[in-house]
Amino acid sequence: MYPSLMSSFFAPPTIIVVSEERLQKAEIEQKQRQLEQLDERIAQLENYRGELAVELERLDQPQSLEEALTGE
Repeated sequence: MYPSLMSSFFAPPTIIVVSEERLQKAEIEQKQRQLEQLDERIAQLENYRGELAVELERLDQPQSLEEALTGE
């Protein structure tokens, strides 16, 4: 009834043999990508932190009554 589904389900697993050097190279490349992604995320968070600090500083400054009422 479902020959392709059954044959793919019971098919023997594919085994790939990789040399130790290629495995180590792949691990190094993966860790470098992770490090780059972390650096990008850290830069984004630092930028966001700076924006929040500026906004907080602006909000902490005393306002005149007119500014407070108009929201400017």
